Order: sequence, then structure tokens, then C-alpha cells
Amino acid sequence: MLIGCASRSENVAATYVSPIAYQSYSCPQIRSEAARVSSRAATLAGAQDSKASNDAVATGVAVVLFWPATFLIKGDGASAAELARLKGEMEAIERASVEKRCGVEFRRS
Repeated sequence: MLIGCASRSENVAATYVSPIAYQSYSCPQIRSEAARVSSRAATLAGAQDSKASNDAVATGVAVVLFWPATFLIKGDGASAAELARLKGEMEAIERASVEKRCGVEFRRS
């Protein structure tokens, strides 16, 4: 029954994004893109964690009290896919930053 539950944001794996996409960017452009991607990823991570918590509650209710509550379990969806893509972009931006010596690094929790 837990298979359909949404994943916590830290458990969403990054999708590969090539750093070649950022090869033509200057360091200021890389910093700007890093800020944009990081901000969107943080927003989605919060939404994904909220989904995971709601699914966990619905699962608990379904198991203990009321099996139709299983229909409230949403699982991973578009937000998890976008979060995975953004994590991949963050890795690609970081690699491009290293190659250009821009000093952009993302904190990992």
C-alpha cells in the first residue's frame, strides 16, 4: 500500500541534465540561473514534502480506521518530476561553474 505514497524531496533523484547547456553562460549568468533554479527547487521541495506528509497521514488513517482513505493518497506526480529535473539542472550548473571557476555551489541537506 505504501508504493503509491509521495516521496520526500530528499529522496527524489536528480534527472541528468548536460552541463553543455550552460557552456556559453558567463559567470554572472550562471549565478543568476543558479539562483532561479535553486529558488524553484526549494518551492517544489516544500510542496513535495507536504504531499509526502499528507500521503503518510492518509495511509495511517486507511490502515487503522477507514480503507477508503487510500483514495486520498496521491503519490509522486508532476512536482516530483519537475523537482528531479531541477536537481539535475543544479548539478549541471555546478559542473559548468567548476569548469569556468565561477564559485557557484549548492548546499545539500
